[in-house]
Amino acid sequence: MTINTAKRPTLRLLIVDDDDQLRETLVRRFERQGMAVSGASSGAEVLAMTGSPQWDVALLDLHMPGMSGLELLDQLKARQPDMEVLLLTAHGSIETATLAMKRGAYDYLTKPFHLPDLEIHIQKAYEKVQLTRRERQWLQHVEYESPRYRLVGSSPQMKRVVQLIEKVAPTEATVLIRGASGTGKELVARAIHGNSLRRQRPLVTINCATLQESLLESELFGHEKGAFTGALHSKAGLIEVAEGGTLFIDEVAEMSPSLQAKLLRVLEDGHYRRVGSTQESRADVRVVAATNKALAEEIRTSKFREDLFYRLNVLPIELPLLRDRRADIPELVDHFLSTRQVGPRPCHIHPEALAALMRYDWPGNVRELANMLERAQILAEDHLITQDDLPEAVVAHQAGHAPGEGGDPRHLREVERRHVWHVLQQEKGNKVQAARALGISRRALYRLIEKYQLEEPPGSDNDKMVKAQ
Repeated sequence: MTINTAKRPTLRLLIVDDDDQLRETLVRRFERQGMAVSGASSGAEVLAMTGSPQWDVALLDLHMPGMSGLELLDQLKARQPDMEVLLLTAHGSIETATLAMKRGAYDYLTKPFHLPDLEIHIQKAYEKVQLTRRERQWLQHVEYESPRYRLVGSSPQMKRVVQLIEKVAPTEATVLIRGASGTGKELVARAIHGNSLRRQRPLVTINCATLQESLLESELFGHEKGAFTGALHSKAGLIEVAEGGTLFIDEVAEMSPSLQAKLLRVLEDGHYRRVGSTQESRADVRVVAATNKALAEEIRTSKFREDLFYRLNVLPIELPLLRDRRADIPELVDHFLSTRQVGPRPCHIHPEALAALMRYDWPGNVRELANMLERAQILAEDHLITQDDLPEAVVAHQAGHAPGEGGDPRHLREVERRHVWHVLQQEKGNKVQAARALGISRRALYRLIEKYQLEEPPGSDNDKMVKAQ
């Protein structure tokens, strides 16, 4: 994609080829794209340049009079180890390619080549250069848009996530965020944008799971007037709205194969068309995508394009489940009680309630914890959250006993729970007879079953078990 020098560092490119026409053509093309380009006809000319020039990426012809491309590769890597080198040759062979890779080349192209393919290789090499340079620096603190919307946790899993954000944010690399619902994928996307060189430009978000295919295409790429029924005016798509900034595509696996192909083209060369238009546009946008699906399985069943996966998966960030980082729960509780306060005074949490939260499995992950604490603050008395303010599922899971056992029999709630359970046992799970024996309606019985997270007893005549939610 085109490098915008007003927003990002200029890519410094060295082109060495004894074909004067090809070299000058490439120099002009990449200079128009905003790169700082140096051209030379031989290795000796490069090594004779004064002032110890520094480059990010070098494009070398393999076969030149005098010093070969492989020899020049060795010289350049010795002077500047973090430079990435692409080799061009009209005499491609597997042996030469293997040798070039062993000696430090980033990639290898055979003449004749397509210019868009060369551009992609240069951009990918530059992304690797930026990542390498970041890895050699001290880790910097990730900045967030506000104290409320930030990643919280000191577990090894979360430290790894933050380290990856620190490394990838300043680059132009495409990022794929993978994680279950509620793990914080959008927070990661916002942190990447907020710590990138594009942070002064828009961050635009779209959720593919909430839109039908035709509407999703129009939202992403825009449409022209009259492109379809109801298209009374031309409309810019979100790719256009995000120009110069970041486009966050949530639930990318929900895209249809045809839309996946169009997104792939945007990632490869920046080109796209509005719906109903014959004119191509070019996007300067960084893409961050997210999914909660196992893309390997989606690829196997032909629901997701393999080539799009590899283009998105430049640097994957995997978010852990909350139950796999329980040590972060106390820190998360403090964070939510301070940043999502309900009422004029902050609430505190009783140690027994916190212990219950620590033992729960959190199928809804961090989002479930945040919503649960908001509810608990509303129910809490004297600004203290106790077990009574938590859902029955959390307390029952914390107790770790069977539905008809355990608990303090002196508590009225425990007496009711045991009684309902034993009646269900006596009636072999028949809810009509159990409700009649209890003297309540069947609907009231269902509410009690749900309230106390009761499974039907063994030997039930019902086909389905009453599952704990």
